[in-house]
Amino acid sequence: MANTTTPHITIVGAGLGGLTLARVLQVNGIGVTLYEADAARNARPSQGGTLDLHPESGQWAMHQARLEKEFLAIARPEGQSLRLLTKDGDVLRDEVEGEENMDRPEVDRSALRDVLMNSVDPDSIVWGKHLKQVRPLEDGRHELHFGDGSTAQCDTLVGADGAWSHVRPLLTDATPSYTGVSFIELGIPDADHAHPEISAFVGHGSLYALADDKGIMPQRNGDGRIRTYVAFRCDEDWLTTASGIPFGQPAQAREAIRGYFADWAPQLQELILRSDDVILPRPIYMLPIGLTWLPTPGVTLLGDAAHLMSPFAGEGANLAMRDAAELALAIVAADGDFTTATASYEKALFPRSTELAQESADNLDLLVSPDGSRQFDALMRRYEAAGQ
Repeated sequence: MANTTTPHITIVGAGLGGLTLARVLQVNGIGVTLYEADAARNARPSQGGTLDLHPESGQWAMHQARLEKEFLAIARPEGQSLRLLTKDGDVLRDEVEGEENMDRPEVDRSALRDVLMNSVDPDSIVWGKHLKQVRPLEDGRHELHFGDGSTAQCDTLVGADGAWSHVRPLLTDATPSYTGVSFIELGIPDADHAHPEISAFVGHGSLYALADDKGIMPQRNGDGRIRTYVAFRCDEDWLTTASGIPFGQPAQAREAIRGYFADWAPQLQELILRSDDVILPRPIYMLPIGLTWLPTPGVTLLGDAAHLMSPFAGEGANLAMRDAAELALAIVAADGDFTTATASYEKALFPRSTELAQESADNLDLLVSPDGSRQFDALMRRYEAAGQ
């Protein structure tokens, strides 16, 4: 792939958004340098669970990246299957999807990252660069300060560095706030063989059981793991302080978590009790809905750095990839004029992210509620009635 020396785009963060931006720029002949905090490509074995790629965003971005074939090879249409249960185990929905439905196929985040990583010029990624601060220079450029003591200067800068972005302070004082909901991540590896009854219970996609301001939400991953998110509406530090869950002692932690679901169906409790020793508390954060910033020469944001939201709209990865592809195409269309490109990109970014962030917040309040499963069923019925 051809690279030019001007313009040259500096990207911070090699997640799905940063990699998509790098790929689409490179296939259009624009050079990039991508700084990533991880020490190496496989420094973190787990890159998260499964996600569904939407036609208008994630799939569209893969088309712009010229990676449709690679995407189809890892897509799991059957992962769109959905089971919706009450806390007592009563089935409200049991939707099984076949391999022909490519509307929103599931794909493991790690597999998608591998596809994107394999497509990017490896020499353009600089590993082990944990950004600590960005200092504006008098000539309109920026100086990056990394945790290892090194620095780098750049003409154009894109912050794809996630929720706690160190690029974002150049544009806004906004910081993430706690949503009122926290997850505990659990998992059952090789569920088909280790626990076939649990595997059959979950099915080929995702299962939701939501009630009492809590939830149990398992999802099947492509590597055979059933990854379960246990949700609580609680104070920000409740999981690690007042809950009594000893996260450093897995056996006791499983029992403590199960205790909060003692009156739920036994099959749902088994998802907790049969999990392995990887038990992770995850408070859920969001940026202010409707966040914007004034045009700033030489810098912009994408993905969670720009519009962090809860996962209850299923839009985080999709939006990051759409942001990236749109920004790349805007840079190409502007003949490398970064200021013109970012003005066009941000004009579309702000209303789109505002709408979806509001949807995410509304869904969180609806689903992690006293009767969340029935609220979820009613929400889906409204979508169906509207033809969505």
